[in-house]
Amino acid sequence: MGLELKQEFTFWAALKPPIDFGAGPLGQRIYAEVIDGAATGDRFTAQAVGGGGDWLLIAPDGYGRIDVRVQFATDDGAHVYMQYVGLLELNEVVTQALATGSATSFEDQYFRTTPRVETGDPRYAWMGQSVFVARGRLRNGFGVEYEVYRVV
Repeated sequence: MGLELKQEFTFWAALKPPIDFGAGPLGQRIYAEVIDGAATGDRFTAQAVGGGGDWLLIAPDGYGRIDVRVQFATDDGAHVYMQYVGLLELNEVVTQALATGSATSFEDQYFRTTPRVETGDPRYAWMGQSVFVARGRLRNGFGVEYEVYRVV
């Protein structure tokens, strides 16, 4: 039996300018607060609520280790918590986009995450019983966008 991917939703987030904690023994730690966002799909449509953030660790190997937490309120009244970790390749295109506030395409860099979802609402129990993977890109301004796929 092979694995298949089914696109479930897209998700975008706008971020505050980052707080830079400087370079420590594991790399350069940066924090960016989520200030807006939304998810859109056939089975999951929601707005980001209550803050959230990205604790990014920029390592000497040229990759950022992503660690994100965000909350959603669905259009039908449920609350959903999402956490994801992943990798962002900090190549020349990404570095330039970050410096100028411009966007990248999904193909411009290796930007992959593994979202994990929690909720007590039975209408969205399927999300907590699924494995997700996502590919990302940078948006104009300081933000990100993801295509989120369920492994079937």
